[in-house]
Amino acid sequence: MGSLQPSSIQIFANTTTLHGIRHVFVYGPVTIRRLLWTLAFVGSLGLLLVESSDRVAFYFSYQHVTKVDEVVANSLVFPAVTICNLNEFRFSRLTTNDLYHAGELLALLDVNLQIPNPHLADPAVLAILQEKANFRQYKPKVFSMQEFLARVGHDLKDMMLYCKFRGQECNHKDFKTVSISRHSAFLFSGHVDHRVARPGQLWRSLAKLCGYDVMRQWLPGSGMAEEEQEEAC
Repeated sequence: MGSLQPSSIQIFANTTTLHGIRHVFVYGPVTIRRLLWTLAFVGSLGLLLVESSDRVAFYFSYQHVTKVDEVVANSLVFPAVTICNLNEFRFSRLTTNDLYHAGELLALLDVNLQIPNPHLADPAVLAILQEKANFRQYKPKVFSMQEFLARVGHDLKDMMLYCKFRGQECNHKDFKTVSISRHSAFLFSGHVDHRVARPGQLWRSLAKLCGYDVMRQWLPGSGMAEEEQEEAC
């Protein structure tokens, strides 16, 4: 005689929420109803596997449709070129009053107006910073962030050594000062009627050389090495 205890599959079939399986693995003998449920369950499972495998195969076939509309232009407007110094401010222009009000913002001083990690700074720069950050008997003056940005921000005349656009020399007057975040950038868009008509002219139309006194303008708290400063232009 067979065991009257239900098998593990029967226990699972009667406790799971999977639809239909409890009608397949039931207690008792095989009946027509049980056979019909078995056929329906196996057929549904087979259709699921076939459709799933078809979709998986379709996905890995990486089918795609690319449509390209080519438009030929006889000439292109010279693009705007923005020059931005990686160093936000000129260290040589900082004053004691600037450090008192904005030293923490510039990461030159901590919340207690002390120089953080002085052993990591360049000795020459550290000496200047210590002199400017001496607040003993100092009476702070009125501070204007707008005036500070205009005075301490970089001046293109100090950075640009040579500028040439389409064979003609240009200077700092051909650039427009724009504000990006907390510092100034310089925008050059050429002239209104300047267009380029041949490949390669676009990037050769503007030639510019920059030079800067890296040590004099390097902010100790900027976190950038001197080599990176030389590439700012």
